[in-house]
Amino acid sequence: MKRFIILLLLASAMLGVAFAQFEGVEATIVTFTGPQIAEPLQRRSPDFEALTGAKMNVVTVPFSDLYQQILTDVATNTNSFDGFVFAPQWMVDYIVPGFLEDLTDRVAADSDLLWQDVAPFFRDFSSTFEGQIYTIPLDGDFQMVYYRTDVLEENGLEAPATWDDYINIAGSVDGQDMNGDGEPDFGSCIAKKRNAQSYWMITSVWGAFIQSQGTSQGAFFNTDTMEPLVNNAAFESALDVYLATTEFGPPDELNLDVGDTRGLFTSGRCALSIDWGDIGTLAIDPTTSVVQNKVGAVILPGSTQVLDRDTGELVDCDANTCPFAVNGVNHAPFAAFGGWSGAVNAAADPLVKDAVYAFFSYMNQPAQSNIDVTIGITGFNPYRVSQFENLPLWITAGMSREAALNYLGAIRESLNSPNMVLDLRIPQNQRYQQIVLDTAISQLLAGELTKEEAMQQIYDGWQEITDELGLEDQLSAYRSTLGVQR
Repeated sequence: MKRFIILLLLASAMLGVAFAQFEGVEATIVTFTGPQIAEPLQRRSPDFEALTGAKMNVVTVPFSDLYQQILTDVATNTNSFDGFVFAPQWMVDYIVPGFLEDLTDRVAADSDLLWQDVAPFFRDFSSTFEGQIYTIPLDGDFQMVYYRTDVLEENGLEAPATWDDYINIAGSVDGQDMNGDGEPDFGSCIAKKRNAQSYWMITSVWGAFIQSQGTSQGAFFNTDTMEPLVNNAAFESALDVYLATTEFGPPDELNLDVGDTRGLFTSGRCALSIDWGDIGTLAIDPTTSVVQNKVGAVILPGSTQVLDRDTGELVDCDANTCPFAVNGVNHAPFAAFGGWSGAVNAAADPLVKDAVYAFFSYMNQPAQSNIDVTIGITGFNPYRVSQFENLPLWITAGMSREAALNYLGAIRESLNSPNMVLDLRIPQNQRYQQIVLDTAISQLLAGELTKEEAMQQIYDGWQEITDELGLEDQLSAYRSTLGVQR
């Protein structure tokens, strides 16, 4: 017993707080219905309470409701939540009205956080607004393409370098039995459910056609006029790819969320998928995966043609049109979402604020996060520099050396790309993406809109929001987000 108390005291010191400093403090943190993201928060909250005395109640709501539920709670002064774990791209809508606590001084004083080990992109884009820190990263997010190494090898195919390659591979292997159960499986599995997390997938496809001059060029709007880049030949080509993937997917693909497609992939039913880092770690779980050491990951496929923004037409890649091309292919890896992050309600009691911050710090610190990013069910993906460099961490978790190098290499290549596509982080980006974009793409996939109608609907919807909020203000906000530090 004495040894246990000593260990608790030592662990408490690592948090930078005195043991039981928060005795009797209770806080409520909201995130989306998991198990991803909620699981590690719920699993580790009892340990945090044992260390500090603070009880963290983690509540969940459906992803489609999370943005608005947080906004309504703080805007109406209900303040039933003391902390939030959300998409950091939303934070501008919470920061400007003063709903989020500025964490800059806390982070500066928190040596246990090892802030400089958090990759610069996540410190900047996911955590910082106008030079101040408002969120603590718990996760790092980039979308990649996953593929079955054994299926491609058996069919004499290479990992896709272009979106044409992706479609050709999907068509070539669709209908083959990929897990030995005697049933035909699918060339591609992509989450396309409406009111879920699917609207990031289409951006993963269109980025390579639309952005070629580097991150600061932007992929959503023209940086001179704020005109939406969604009604042109490049966007139409991306829609062609997206529609084609549905031909080789599960029959109910339009109703599948990311949890569903991940389950299909790890049960051996898909040759290809677009996803965040989760499939890489879910694939090594011996209790649920039949594809251990049969999974490869690559940077998002690219295009050999890109948008000429003056004409709205596609042009071939060359040294001028695609200065960052690899073997003539323009890649534009998408930093989709930005990585789940924790924020503190500025209206909470001061001691509750301290406790909630301490909990997010605890979750972020390497002792916890180094484990959680290797467990598929957490939904947490690597975001610390050391997590990309510590190969034994991943081998211990169950990856082969080759699989670990491949998985981490695809994320690192995306993170380091000079042509990385940044997710939209302007006021009311949720309306642009989760409402206008998601609705139109879902209607297109369901056959309710033609390509031309879908593009026009997105264009008009985005223009309407911009006009409502003020073109100059939105343009200024958009430009300011494109200079992210990495």
